[in-house]
Amino acid sequence: MILKEKNRKQIVSEMKKKFGYKNELAVPRLVKMAVNAGIGRYHEDKQKEEIRKHLEAIVGQRVAEKGAKQAIASFKTRKGMPVGYAVTLRGKRMNDFFEKTVNFTIPRTRDFRGVDQKSVDQGGNLSIGIRENILFPEMIGEDVKNIFGLEITFVTNAKSREEALELFKLMGVPFAK
Repeated sequence: MILKEKNRKQIVSEMKKKFGYKNELAVPRLVKMAVNAGIGRYHEDKQKEEIRKHLEAIVGQRVAEKGAKQAIASFKTRKGMPVGYAVTLRGKRMNDFFEKTVNFTIPRTRDFRGVDQKSVDQGGNLSIGIRENILFPEMIGEDVKNIFGLEITFVTNAKSREEALELFKLMGVPFAK
């Protein structure tokens, strides 16, 4: 079931029952998703461009290049030097990416036993790290030369950690037992 329909039919009614919300608009929901990828060990422009293209294929949107905030000599970085890519997803793209991540990508990780509940912070946001970009269905194994990791943050407007945990469970995030 598409996330938007599931949200309207099941999740809102379950959350209203459990937490006693009087209005549907008071029920917490997923606001945005932030996706970040670091390019630390890849120094050549060709490699950086390939990572950017792969990340754009994964999220379905253009990504923004992020520069170093300060120079660090031991990492051989200078202020402003590109060190990663970031993208913020909202609306339909966010819903599609959420479903793809929860239903296909996360369960394909090696030795997957569920997402740790400690990944949900006090603000109600869930942060997940994915070590290999080849887990996404858009990546074809033979074509990928540079394997990079992603950090995905699911941002909600939940008031507490308990509300966010219940919301994510109802949305289908596979938490560890």
